[in-house]
Amino acid sequence: MTFTLRAGETGAGTGPAPDGVSPADGHAAAGHPADGHPAGGPAAAGSGDAGGRAPLDERTVTAYLARIGARRPARPTAEALAELHERHVMAVPFENVDFHLRKPMDIGAGAIEKIVTRRRGGTCYELNGAFSELLRALGYDVTVLAGRVIEHGVPGPVLGHMLLRVVAGDSPYPWLVDVGYGRGARRPLRFDSSEPQADPHGVFRLAGGAPYGDLDLLRDEVPQYRIEARPRTVEDFTHMWWWYCNFPGSPHLTHLYCTLPTPTGRVTLSGDTLSVREAGRREKRVLAGDEEVRAAYRTWFGLDLDELPPPPAPAGGA
Repeated sequence: MTFTLRAGETGAGTGPAPDGVSPADGHAAAGHPADGHPAGGPAAAGSGDAGGRAPLDERTVTAYLARIGARRPARPTAEALAELHERHVMAVPFENVDFHLRKPMDIGAGAIEKIVTRRRGGTCYELNGAFSELLRALGYDVTVLAGRVIEHGVPGPVLGHMLLRVVAGDSPYPWLVDVGYGRGARRPLRFDSSEPQADPHGVFRLAGGAPYGDLDLLRDEVPQYRIEARPRTVEDFTHMWWWYCNFPGSPHLTHLYCTLPTPTGRVTLSGDTLSVREAGRREKRVLAGDEEVRAAYRTWFGLDLDELPPPPAPAGGA
């Protein structure tokens, strides 16, 4: 089942400021027993979120793989999962343009048309929801999980973030998969370990000790989000999707951004301001007029927009 909502309808939204991306870089917010983790990590007994849906057809799988520049793996291995994850993160931007254009959007499988056919990006419900369908079609065991983005040490709304727990055919342990978080890892992280895990985007660690058996994901020892132990379905996120789309204080409505990592940094377009971080250096400049903004969307993110989004309303505005 998929869900379509037009941003701005009475009836709304996704976290404190978009799933861990600050306005500057694209996101923002509100195990083994010996490691202090439940065996196998959260939702170890989850059976996924297929919801009775038929798997993606061959044509859609082929088009999705082409969108992220990946070859179809012969088997659902951990190595293939890492490549799929990295290519998705590097090819599909985290962006919330359609929130500001008041266009209808889907989550879960319904987001595939936007991402693949229209070659757009999306937010966590769209990106992780769509990626979960691709992984299932390729033979992976996928469970949807919910997270609460942590900002200034305080967890944001329940169900504010969507992520995935994935088991590969050749791996004895599960993987944390998240292609919809602006401060996330480039490659999957092991769910069954509390040891630091080095990644091109930082050093990540899963920490136990949160209430109800939840886990906290840390990047460079800074908390990013809290992961629920129980499995979820895409349908569980529809009320928060409504909130993200319609509540005046929603971070997707008070911030406008399109962001994508590069091999040595990150590029972010926020309205008419382009920020480029490369190899530790940062350049930030205001673009001159609509045509330069359109060119930036096209050049840096591969987005060919017919209409540019208006500036976001102030938080709490009408």
